[in-house]
Amino acid sequence: MRNKGSKSWSWVPSLYFAEGLPYVLVMEVSVIMYKNLGLSNLEIALYTSWLYLPWVIKPLWSPVVDVLKTKRWWVTVTQSLIAVCLAGLAYFIPSSYFVQSTLAIFWLIAFASATHDVAADGFYMIALTEEKQSFFVGIRNTFYRIALVTGQGLVVMLAGLLAKKHGGDFSFAWSIVFFAVAALFGIIAVYHAVVLPKVEERREDKDALVKTSDLFVSFFKKKNIVVALFFILLFRLGEGQLGKMAKIFLLDSQGEGGLGLTTEDSGLIYGTCGTIALLLGGIIGGIAVSLHGLKRWILVMALAMNVPDLIYVFFAMFQPDNIWLIAGGVVLEQFGYGFGYTAFTLYLIYFSQGEYKTGHYALCTGLMAMGMMLAGLVSGYAQEWLGYELFFIWVCVCTIPGIILIKFLDIPENFGRKAELPEQK
Repeated sequence: MRNKGSKSWSWVPSLYFAEGLPYVLVMEVSVIMYKNLGLSNLEIALYTSWLYLPWVIKPLWSPVVDVLKTKRWWVTVTQSLIAVCLAGLAYFIPSSYFVQSTLAIFWLIAFASATHDVAADGFYMIALTEEKQSFFVGIRNTFYRIALVTGQGLVVMLAGLLAKKHGGDFSFAWSIVFFAVAALFGIIAVYHAVVLPKVEERREDKDALVKTSDLFVSFFKKKNIVVALFFILLFRLGEGQLGKMAKIFLLDSQGEGGLGLTTEDSGLIYGTCGTIALLLGGIIGGIAVSLHGLKRWILVMALAMNVPDLIYVFFAMFQPDNIWLIAGGVVLEQFGYGFGYTAFTLYLIYFSQGEYKTGHYALCTGLMAMGMMLAGLVSGYAQEWLGYELFFIWVCVCTIPGIILIKFLDIPENFGRKAELPEQK
């Protein structure tokens, strides 16, 4: 049975807001929180990059979500677990052993969030007809992105304002913020336990492990697999390092080589304006590819994604204090990132086509996450060793291998045009 009525509006937007918020809290907000709480740049990059691991290995346990219980059950349970973990995070932030305790809790949130991603996407496909899936794809993406703005923008700004009001006490400020976010997520979990439609039968698929084995084997037998693997792992090598350190660079004092922004200014510029620019870049990139195909646009998009990294070289060299200049540079870089990332996403969709397209796409995104995790792990050491100016030059150098590999990709001439792009589920 499918949910065919207008009630879909009651859960699709909130479900994808709930999918995006834990991810941004773990991968982006944690960086700023630990910077505010006094950790070194190397420690922040090292600790928070490992938090990417659950999304890297997500394909390994995703079959369990299919075999055990229902996807509705997994959604409500993981959301409840995330709410409890967020409250625990808030409780332990003011403690003397906050680093160990909060990292452990962030790990739990990351695993719960990665599992929630699998269940939510599966539930979306089961609960809606194909026609409604197509109708709501833009809605779900929009609310996922609203979650990103909420996390990187509003949450960070609130923490900065609370700290300023309480004499720079970031420990108190982040504790209050995470208690508030935990309450919000608890409300979302209870809401979904009530409104999500019951459309599944509990089932056990005895062939699940065999199917999973076939999925992995067929993936690594794909044509041009070696080039594809290198491309997936290396394309975001520069951006992965920049994304990890850019927020820290904005916060570091000018004496430390940074720009000396306040936390609330960083939340507004990078987390709000920058994120909105990234989303607009992605929308425009999608329109461009739909008109002329991926093959024509992929090199242009790769350059649009990576060349604006030079803005940070300029920032590090001259350390401007004009807030509008900084905001403009961040917005331009993030717009280019969003525009270029469209090409990368479409390549993953193309490479995933075949009998196991859903599973192969999950493997592609897992490999992408591995590349980002490794880049993040390197970034702290590189920045500490080189300093910001040489580090950002290094970031620009790291973008070159991914651009070169584009020449060796096997992409059909018309792939990505509106009439040619297959639906990715």
